[in-house]
Amino acid sequence: MKQVNSVVFLRGVHALAINFILLIFFLLPYSSFAQQPPAKAPKELTRILFLYDCSGSMNAKFQTAPKMEIAKKLLGELLDSLKKVTNLELALRCFGHQVPWPPGDCNDTRLEVPFARSNSDVIKNRLTSIEAKGTTPIAQSLQACEKDFPDLNARNIIILITDGIEECKGDPCAVSYSLQKKGITLKPFVIGIGLDENFRKSFECVGTFYDASNETDFKNVLKVVISQVLNTTTCQVNLLDTYGKPTETNVNMTFMNRTSGMEKYNYVHTMNARGNPDTLRIDPLVTYNIKVHTIPPVEKDSIVLTAGKHTIIGIDAPQGNLLLKFQAASEYNNLKCIVRKSKEMNTLNVQDFNTSIKYLVGKYDLEVLSLPRMNIKDVDISQSHTTTVQIPQSGLATIIANATGYTTLYSIEKNDLQLIYNFNENSLKEMLVLLPGTYKVVYRSRGSREAIYTVEKTFKIVSGTSIIVNLF
Repeated sequence: MKQVNSVVFLRGVHALAINFILLIFFLLPYSSFAQQPPAKAPKELTRILFLYDCSGSMNAKFQTAPKMEIAKKLLGELLDSLKKVTNLELALRCFGHQVPWPPGDCNDTRLEVPFARSNSDVIKNRLTSIEAKGTTPIAQSLQACEKDFPDLNARNIIILITDGIEECKGDPCAVSYSLQKKGITLKPFVIGIGLDENFRKSFECVGTFYDASNETDFKNVLKVVISQVLNTTTCQVNLLDTYGKPTETNVNMTFMNRTSGMEKYNYVHTMNARGNPDTLRIDPLVTYNIKVHTIPPVEKDSIVLTAGKHTIIGIDAPQGNLLLKFQAASEYNNLKCIVRKSKEMNTLNVQDFNTSIKYLVGKYDLEVLSLPRMNIKDVDISQSHTTTVQIPQSGLATIIANATGYTTLYSIEKNDLQLIYNFNENSLKEMLVLLPGTYKVVYRSRGSREAIYTVEKTFKIVSGTSIIVNLF
């Protein structure tokens, strides 16, 4: 069996047919590495660490020559093709090349060429002097890659080239996942040179696996991998209304690396000149979770892009507007309202009055931060419609005492007192903006030592009027 970019080819298919399908499928625009760079230079810095198997099994004959010799030759041609690619840093780590087998050494891994720009020739020259000798410590070598990358401010990529499986009781899958989870590297690429079909599953959990069963396949697979590494691809996000049409827009979208949980992109959704969702250039090597910052937010998980293909991502985000206003001029200058989903306690937003804000279609509960607080249940927000909520015009109450003391204000609702405000104990006068209704203020001066001196005053607030309440 042979797998290249999720396309599975049956055994026995002629090698020429395989190569033809590979070339057509990936639309590779060149026939050899040396003709031209395989891709336009990416805007973001890309680092490629070649993790190269130099164990003793690489001395086995591939087709026309030992695997080691063929790998060096084809990797050298690839390095030549990368010389003109800007914003690219390369490095080389080898394993199994220092201690011969037997006995071999499970710590036999070394960074031979650290990251630098324009160092293709340095890597080629170093490869010429390296010999295949020892064992295959893949997990240990992957773990060592963590310190090879200078920082996380780049697309850090590992390309593992090997002809064998782990021989040192390590767990390459766990190490690879850890590197991705920490955000140190993107999902690695694994190129298996002449591996037995039974070994393929050992590497599929490590990274995106490609099987090179002969020299031509190896060359084509290298092209495919580099093309995916260096090329971004495109997508568009359709924010769908209740009719399934992509009409919603002008909201930020966060693309997060699903494995590491780290932010990758923030894009404010935009419609292009033709009225269609804008085209975005996205790194195809990452599986994404997308969070659309509507109120409340909506999310879509496990978005996989295919390199070189335009992907359309549909996300349900139907919205309408909530307008908060007063029935007439009000004394309130900065009145706010808490917005919650109906029958839920989590605060979604605190909205100012005399503003209009978009919310997802649905029902919401409002708590107006007035005196007294006003609760409005099951406010319906519908598609592309503005729902207006008005509250009565307020009135003004001036409460005056002749001595400091203990004062509380209540609203009277169905003969029941509801505490709405505690006065400053050191204040003689306070002015309160109140909704229309009936109120009671209860007061005792600080100097009074008997409860019998408590003073009660009941008063009414009418919209647009003011009242003075004397507590003496």
